[in-house]
Amino acid sequence: MALPTNDSTPNTKSSALEALSQGTTALPGIPQFTDIEKQRAYMLNHMVGAFRVFARQGFVEGLAGHISLRDPEFPDRFWTNPLGLHFALITPSDLILVNEEGIAVGGNTSRPANKAGFLIHSAIHKIRPDVNAACHFHSPYGKAWSAFAQPLEMLNQDVTAFYGAAQSVYGEFGGVVLKREESDALAKSLGQGKGLILRNHGLLTVGGTVDEAAYLFLLMERSCQIQLAVDAAVAAGRKKVYVDDESAKFTYESSDPESLFAEFQVYLQYESAVSHDGYKAI
Repeated sequence: MALPTNDSTPNTKSSALEALSQGTTALPGIPQFTDIEKQRAYMLNHMVGAFRVFARQGFVEGLAGHISLRDPEFPDRFWTNPLGLHFALITPSDLILVNEEGIAVGGNTSRPANKAGFLIHSAIHKIRPDVNAACHFHSPYGKAWSAFAQPLEMLNQDVTAFYGAAQSVYGEFGGVVLKREESDALAKSLGQGKGLILRNHGLLTVGGTVDEAAYLFLLMERSCQIQLAVDAAVAAGRKKVYVDDESAKFTYESSDPESLFAEFQVYLQYESAVSHDGYKAI
């Protein structure tokens, strides 16, 4: 998948990407745009790609699950998915633009937005201007691990993306989120982190791009799966060996926004190759 070159310039300044790339050319990072309309089209195209990736991963659970994405021109407005449309069928023209209160102000209003879903995200977007995208889904292993209301342990290289304060646990559960107070409490629990485990509920991840937030969600879900498998082996008599604190911190620091963006592009490549309706990531 080639990143756009005519109206955007790929950013290759990430030291983490440079370290991963052998040769004279590093993997391209987050593109920089001069045309706001083309930037918006690019962002919504990748948002749709994220939904399709999540559908293929088995994250569809009825009406549950949503992504919110800050508009590049109007920072107090957010794109989100329509309620009642399968993730694998979403196109850019299906997306809804809502204000900070979750009221539709643009996009496709033929279907409703998820009121409770956006409420989960709204307080985070308000207090974290660096968070342009948030993902929340009821994925299988995330739901299973959330029953313990515990953070993920540093069991391998990949989970170190959630080292230290990068992850947190929201230890309350009162059913579907319908009150502003709970939205504020979720945002406070996340703090300046990247990922949140919601007790008896699921996972939430955030990022500067939808690509970053989506890759972090995939990573957190897989880390929950691995945590459960390791704990099952411990119950059978095996002993855990943890990543030491210094190594975990060092590895965490390499998971910057540019490299996390690049990690997600391979999933979009595959979606572009196997799309049932001609979807192509741009």
